[in-house]
Amino acid sequence: MSTDAQREAREPAPADVDLAALSAGAVSLRGSWDDLPAAVVAAIREVTGPINGIEPAEHGYSSHVAGTLDTASGRFFVKGLRRENGMARTQQREVAVNPRVVPMGPRLCWHVITDDWDLLGFEHIAGRIADYRPGSPDLPLVAGTIAALNEVTATGLELTPVAERWRDHLGDPADAAALTGDTLLHTDWHHTNLLVTDASAVHVVDWAMATRGAAWIDPACWIVWLAFAGHPIADAEQWATEVPAFRAAPDDAVDIFAEVQARHWQYIADHHPNTMTHSLRDAAVRWAQHRARR
Repeated sequence: MSTDAQREAREPAPADVDLAALSAGAVSLRGSWDDLPAAVVAAIREVTGPINGIEPAEHGYSSHVAGTLDTASGRFFVKGLRRENGMARTQQREVAVNPRVVPMGPRLCWHVITDDWDLLGFEHIAGRIADYRPGSPDLPLVAGTIAALNEVTATGLELTPVAERWRDHLGDPADAAALTGDTLLHTDWHHTNLLVTDASAVHVVDWAMATRGAAWIDPACWIVWLAFAGHPIADAEQWATEVPAFRAAPDDAVDIFAEVQARHWQYIADHHPNTMTHSLRDAAVRWAQHRARR
């Protein structure tokens, strides 16, 4: 594999869009359901029966189409990518990890592949987006969910180790050992990837960036999103310590990962500049600085 190809496998390539816009949606791949060819719609109907309605997704940026289908056989959340796009490989990753993450993640009901499209149909979860803001009653629920997912192993799954995925952001190649583990990691703790039901159950969606590594890495990734949501860094870390794996994590390893996250979000902000990525970069930098002062 070429050096450029290796880097693309670790970091999403910049989208072919206008990155000068200030909206987070500036990096979105999202198109319209009308973009689906009739043959693709027909292939979906073969597994769902007649389609009664389509509700496009309001959140998320990484699928060409996404939304809820109301069909003769029930409601499904569908996400699809054109197969020519490099990110289409993440569809198979979601297929592979799905049996491990149910019921905390939605069950995959069907997988439709045509000449040009790759589409996944998941059970529809009736829930609201998680609230990460300080004082939110969702915070202990999310911490408990991360702790439960920490028990899921990645053994037998072909997933890129986290140290390889973020290798370019390691200050010293020898630091990779600090991140090594065999836990199945989600790593993308954007609040829109967590749905909270009326029964206070939390479901984690969008496993496209799943990887393997030390169990404490998922709660560590959550810290950046908590800081982005308005938590002081010390408070964000305190919430992460509600997850046993993070509470037991070696300080030196967490220090290394905080620097990795600062460099990762700097990379994202440089290649996808908008107010959201800049704020996430700033949150990650504050965390790394906090760790350096301890």
